Amino acid sequence: MFQNNSQALQKFKRNYWGVCSLFFIVILSIISILAYAIAPDNSQNANNGDISLRTLPPGTSIQMIRIPTRQDKASWSDFFIGKQKADHYIPILSYEVKNDTLFYKTYTENPSLTQDKYVDFSQYDTKEYQIVNKKFLLGTDNQGRDYLSRLLVGSRVSLAIGFVAVAISLIIGVTLGAIAGFYGGKIDAFILWFINIVWSIPTLLLVIAITLALGKGFWQVFIAVGLTMWVEVARVVRGQVLSVKQMQYITAAKALGYSNIRIILKHILPNAIAPVIVISAANFASAILIESGLSFLGLGAQVPVPSWGGMIKEHYNYIILGKAYLALLPGLAMCLLVVAFMLVGNALRDAFDVKNN
Repeated sequence: MFQNNSQALQKFKRNYWGVCSLFFIVILSIISILAYAIAPDNSQNANNGDISLRTLPPGTSIQMIRIPTRQDKASWSDFFIGKQKADHYIPILSYEVKNDTLFYKTYTENPSLTQDKYVDFSQYDTKEYQIVNKKFLLGTDNQGRDYLSRLLVGSRVSLAIGFVAVAISLIIGVTLGAIAGFYGGKIDAFILWFINIVWSIPTLLLVIAITLALGKGFWQVFIAVGLTMWVEVARVVRGQVLSVKQMQYITAAKALGYSNIRIILKHILPNAIAPVIVISAANFASAILIESGLSFLGLGAQVPVPSWGGMIKEHYNYIILGKAYLALLPGLAMCLLVVAFMLVGNALRDAFDVKNN
């Protein structure tokens, strides 16, 4: 087994597109984990915006007043979930400082509509750094939020849904498939009947039904998608177990008095895991697409949590308004991620194919 796995690994390394795709997935995963450290807007959900800055073009720089927010000492949670009390930024056209008061003209695309306001900095540290030039590399969305930050933080949803959904599908699918294939008889007939029932229901329809039953939300979508992707895993594992359990070493293990659980876990599943790995890569891509579809329908991650599907939903109208990139960028990111997983899956399939080894 280990020799075959070593040969499969060597063959996978020779697959140029498979290795490049795996490298892309790893890099994106690292960026996703470090999203709040990389993103210009490190507020929770990258939700720190101003409606006056909506749909600014990429590369726009705006002069702003930075008002520090009194908050507790920074913690590791800020690094992973963003700052719950982020600094507040006020976009301005011009300003003037008199004593401890800063007078400014509010930012607006039409200067004739600007308003005169002021901020009393007597309770803050009156230093020059309070006035900053903030650059939006990818512009802003329809709520005036930094689009690059939303795109980076949104990658977490797509990757997380893949990991969680695949994990749930593996736990359920491998368990039911192994039990059905090993014990056979009425147990196998019942599990196979249940698999066929679930298999006959359209995936998206089943996901929507489970989502509506559990409620809209971040984790509800993860569970719903995971509960619909185990069927194919169960069918493949069942077939592999039916084949492997006829081997002589399984008969020897039974003769030695090993328990069924030990035989399944230590002797059968390790030798039947290769096709499961290939299916998991494909399921990863499917989970990302399903979650994006649910977010587009309003059943996925709820506002203000950013997700690529939700970002497409918010901005698809801008395709005909001269700012198509607002909908195309998350769509392109999603497309690249899905294609990467499919290429990795194809490379793994070729690597584990005995006929090509």
